[in-house]
Amino acid sequence: MISHDPQEQDRFPHNRQPMVRILAMPADTNPSGKIFGGWIMAQMDVAGGVLALEYAGGPVLTVAITSMNFHKPVYVGDLVSCFAQVQKTGKTSITVLVEVFTQRAHDGTLETAKVTEAVIVYVAVDNEGKPRPLPERGPDFGQYRS
Repeated sequence: MISHDPQEQDRFPHNRQPMVRILAMPADTNPSGKIFGGWIMAQMDVAGGVLALEYAGGPVLTVAITSMNFHKPVYVGDLVSCFAQVQKTGKTSITVLVEVFTQRAHDGTLETAKVTEAVIVYVAVDNEGKPRPLPERGPDFGQYRS
């Protein structure tokens, strides 16, 4: 569920396991010196794809990004964490919410910000690349807790 409360929105989800965690590096910057949005999108697709692959029990393909919102910039040195959660499933498709948070060191503390979120749709495929039915999963699948 997407929170619209600014304080709640920036709270790092310590009760969930990130699918991807990576340090933003200088090679990933755009001409304005901030991290390129396409790099962030790629990390999000990987994170969502990991969860979709686990859910599908095999290969998946990205078929759509139904929404994407950038809230704040990402800077060199930020620790970028991508969290993924299954939103819904169909016969062959898995819709995943991916939320991205940054952690930035500042005066001995880590400042946290939610920087972007997207809803990405994946489809399970067989060895020929054709859609295949998803296996049965419980309602809590993908709800990682520490």
